Amino acid sequence: MTAAFVLGGGGVRGAVEIGMLRALLERGIRPDLVVGTSIGAINGALVAADPTPAVIERLLDAWTSPEANAVYGDSLFAQFGRLITTKTHLNSPAPLRHLLERALGADTRFEDLVVPLRVVAASIERAAEHVFESGPLIEAVLASASVPGLLPPTRIGDEHFIDGGIVNSIPIAQAVDAGARTVFVLQVGRVETPLTAPRTAVETARVAFEIARRHRYAYDIANLPEGVALHVLPSGGAQDDDDSLMSYRRMSTVRRRIDAAYDATCAFLDERGLGAVA
Repeated sequence: MTAAFVLGGGGVRGAVEIGMLRALLERGIRPDLVVGTSIGAINGALVAADPTPAVIERLLDAWTSPEANAVYGDSLFAQFGRLITTKTHLNSPAPLRHLLERALGADTRFEDLVVPLRVVAASIERAAEHVFESGPLIEAVLASASVPGLLPPTRIGDEHFIDGGIVNSIPIAQAVDAGARTVFVLQVGRVETPLTAPRTAVETARVAFEIARRHRYAYDIANLPEGVALHVLPSGGAQDDDDSLMSYRRMSTVRRRIDAAYDATCAFLDERGLGAVA
């Protein structure tokens, strides 16, 4: 195992990973392994199925599809109605399932992918990180992307799974444990933003959430084995509404995020002499 792409979680911010992937693949940097969590599991599955520049159009198609807009696009009235009915979640998982089945194939298995893929989810019953790397693909990706409160837990066998970002939002260790010696981290920009002491209730919740997300990432960075090269790709900067509680619904920022991340990653790779434009 030589090179791994690690794709982190982050909802609509995950669009930046398309720009990063374009820059990497255009320069002939191809993964021997893909690891993903949450939105990174979705993007990562498509890349593992087609680790060539051609996958960028497939990613763009998926991100701009009617299904993508429908994932969180229900009216607030419909969302709260569903919450009252289910008592657990605001959105239906059906649009996301349809998106994945259209993009990847309903019956695709991990074993069918061109490049090995690891998908991180959180097990409710075991209160633990779980890694999918074999068997049916769609259910595993759904499990990794089941954001608590927004989507229902995904049941696989006798176990229920929720968003992998709860336990490992940027799963570097999974790539290193699999033998990767060069790791490209495709993160959505949160780790680039310094944390400061909160001054409001909303800031308190956000800071607590970010600490919970980042502590595993910080631990993995601090304990990176000798001989492993780590490249944390830049996201291209924040968008104006990133801190809004409703930003997860705003698909209008997708193109801006992709372009900003592409430009920033191209500069990053060129400065370090990583890959060459074909």
